[in-house]
Amino acid sequence: MTDQNDLLFERARAVIPGGVNSPVRAFKAVGGTPRFIQRAQGAYFWDANDKRYIDYIGSWGPMILGHGHPAVVEAVQKAVLEGFSYGAPTEREIELAEAILALVPSMEMVRLVSSGTEAAMSALRLARGATGRKTIVKFEGCYHGHADALLVKAGSGLATFGNPTSAGVPPEVVQHTLVLEYNNLQQLEEAFALHGSDIACLMIEAIAGNMNFVRATPAFAKRCRELCTQHGALLIFDEVMTGFRVGLHGAQGVLGITPDLTVLGKVIGGGMPLAAFGGPRAIMEQLAPLGPVYQAGTLSGNPVATACGLATLKEISKPGFYEALAKKTRTLVDGLKAAAAAEGQPFNADSEGGMFGFFLMNELPQNYATVMTTDNAQFNALFHGLLDRGVYIAPALYEAGFVSAAHSEDDIAATIAAARDIFSKR
Repeated sequence: MTDQNDLLFERARAVIPGGVNSPVRAFKAVGGTPRFIQRAQGAYFWDANDKRYIDYIGSWGPMILGHGHPAVVEAVQKAVLEGFSYGAPTEREIELAEAILALVPSMEMVRLVSSGTEAAMSALRLARGATGRKTIVKFEGCYHGHADALLVKAGSGLATFGNPTSAGVPPEVVQHTLVLEYNNLQQLEEAFALHGSDIACLMIEAIAGNMNFVRATPAFAKRCRELCTQHGALLIFDEVMTGFRVGLHGAQGVLGITPDLTVLGKVIGGGMPLAAFGGPRAIMEQLAPLGPVYQAGTLSGNPVATACGLATLKEISKPGFYEALAKKTRTLVDGLKAAAAAEGQPFNADSEGGMFGFFLMNELPQNYATVMTTDNAQFNALFHGLLDRGVYIAPALYEAGFVSAAHSEDDIAATIAAARDIFSKR
C-alpha cells in the first residue's frame, strides 16, 4: 500500500519550509515521516493511512477533554452560525475573562490574544513599561514563544535541533536578557545581586514542559518570588502549558506562589487559537487604551475561539474532574515506570494533573543540562516502537505529554503493554 503520509510530506516540502508549520512536527529529531492527521475523536486520531493512534500530545496540551467533546462542539457550532469574527467587542469576551479571573486569584484583569507567543511577548513589554526597566531574567530550557528577546538558549523546538539561539535575532535585541540555569539558587541570587535594580521581570515556567517535564523546586520558586518582591521586579509565570492543565488553578496553585503576571494559552482556547495575559489592575491598566504600553490584535477575543474556551472551562470546573484526570495520568506514569523496571530499563517519570514527562535515566533531572544527557537513540527507538504500535507521543525528547479525560483504562493499559514490549526487545 502506498503510504499517504509519505506522499503528503513530499507535497508539503515543496510549498512549506520543512513540510511543516511548526518545527517539532517534522520528526527531524526522531527520523521518519510525520503523520498527517485527517481526523480525531476522544483520545484518538487517525493519520492519512487511516491508522488510529492513542494521542498523548493533545494538540500539545489544549485537548484536555479529548477531541470532539459534545458540549464544546455544540458551543462552537452555535458560535460559527452567529459569525466568524467582528473586529468589535462581544459579551462572550467578558464572560471568558470573568471565568478566567474567577479561577486564577492572582489576576484582577486579563487581556485576550491569539497565541502563547503573543501573550508572553506582550507580558514582557508590559513588565518593562510598568517598571521602566530593561533587563529580563529567563531560564535555560524554558520556552516562552518565539519573540526575539526570549529566543535565548530556549528549549522545545530549538533544543530539538540543537541550536542555542535563532538566526535573525540581533545581539542588540537580547543584550538585556539574562539566561540562568533552572533550579540554580546560587545563580539566581547572584543575578539579582548584580542586576536587581535594572531587572524588569523574571519569567519562568514553574513546571517546565519544554525540556520535557521538570518542576521548579518549592525553594527555588519561593526565592524567585522573594527576590522579585525585594528588588521591585515583576514575577511572570508562563502558564501557557500548565494553566488549567496541571490543576484548576495552574502551577501557581500547585506551588502556592502568587505571580505578578500570568501568561495563559492552550486549554483556555479548548483547541482554538486563543491565549491571554493578566495580573493586578494597577499593572494591567498600563495597557492601551488606558496606559502607555501598546498592544493590539485584530482577532483577539475571536467569538468562535471564546465559545470554545468557555465551554472547555465549564467542563473542567466540574467537581472531581482534576482528581480523576490526575489519577489517570499517575496510573500511566507508574505503569511505564514498572514496565521499564521489569526489563531493567533506566527510566523515571513525573506528572501533575493531566501533564506528564519521562526520562530514560534513573533520576529526575532538575535542569536543562541534565535533560540533555538523555540517550537520543534509545528515545528514538521507543518513539518509533510506540508509533508502530499505535501510540503517539511527542516526537522529541524535550516535550511533555498530555492525558485527557477521554483516555480510558484500556488506552492506558495498552500504552503500558506497548512500552514493556519495546523495553523487552532492546
